[in-house]
Amino acid sequence: MTTESTLHPSEQVPCAPWWRFGHVWLLIAGPVSVVAAGVVTGWIAVHGQDPVIDSNYYRNGLRINQQLMQHSEKSLAPAIQGRNHAVSPAPSANAAPASEKRHD
Repeated sequence: MTTESTLHPSEQVPCAPWWRFGHVWLLIAGPVSVVAAGVVTGWIAVHGQDPVIDSNYYRNGLRINQQLMQHSEKSLAPAIQGRNHAVSPAPSANAAPASEKRHD
């Protein structure tokens, strides 16, 4: 027994065009969405440029750093005192004050 079609060529069902199949559009949608996202990203990059604030930014940065170095000792004084206080041991309740300790 053979599995050949018994239909004549004139009786065969016509095949639908490729654009009528949903799977084709599913395969096409991936690359199309990537291209569209690339175009949008390119447009944002070209039209959303950040302006240059100052043409001498490097020299101004050096000047700011020098000013910070001049004032750094004064501005860090509370932090250094707090750090030193946090590191110093707390007086224990059993220990006698330094004036009452005997030096043998």
